[in-house]
Amino acid sequence: MTPPAPPPISPTSPAGDAILRAEEVHKYYELGETRVHALRGVSVAVESGGFVAIMGASGSGKSTFMNILGCLDRPSSGRYLLAGTDVTSYDKRQLAAIRNRQLGFVFQGFNLLPRTPAIENVQLPTLYTPIDKPERARRAREALALVGLADRAAHFPSQLSGGQQQRVAIARALVNRPTILLADEPTGNLDSRTAVEIMEVFQDLNDRGLTIVLVTHEHDIAQFASRVIVFRDGSIRKDDPVPDRPRAREVLKTLPTLED
Repeated sequence: MTPPAPPPISPTSPAGDAILRAEEVHKYYELGETRVHALRGVSVAVESGGFVAIMGASGSGKSTFMNILGCLDRPSSGRYLLAGTDVTSYDKRQLAAIRNRQLGFVFQGFNLLPRTPAIENVQLPTLYTPIDKPERARRAREALALVGLADRAAHFPSQLSGGQQQRVAIARALVNRPTILLADEPTGNLDSRTAVEIMEVFQDLNDRGLTIVLVTHEHDIAQFASRVIVFRDGSIRKDDPVPDRPRAREVLKTLPTLED
């Protein structure tokens, strides 16, 4: 019997509204007597339900900008609004609460606990929430279903392929039901076919209403987003929609299946 489809993800604000907004954001780092100007007056808005890829060379400011979007760092000047709330002056405790409630993170490294089955890896973020154990397990199963791994819940990371491990990491990012998913080089450790499979997961999640911001250095991966922002020297040099955006599901049909 085919399991029922997982429920859709719904954004907290209507599609078309800016759920992320940076206004004249500057970021400075003091390195001894040297001041590094990492961001230079960046202004950008990401609409609710958007799918944005951020690109740029090393040192361009894209990682600094991603840290600000993820409430891992604060601007030196300017404002950052998350779902209409100015979080620029929030303290560490307030930022941690925002991260746990509204943001999901996916990284290049899977960061799974090796001796823990997939469902328990997925549940980890819920340990910092007031929900009870049965609800944690239910949400973890739901998140695994969203990434196509409902039948791998009891598998350990060593029993999963690299792509499956990244799917578990994505499910872990979804378990607290965030409205925004931030992904930093999520395909960097994967072969070309598996990378497209992960982009298929992201496109499906985006179709369900999840806002996604993706950092990547791969042009072919960026083309699966709806919009590409290019950073250089701390500023935005390009911000363009993706014309004729490919669907990862269709691209996969043209790629050879990799043998184990």
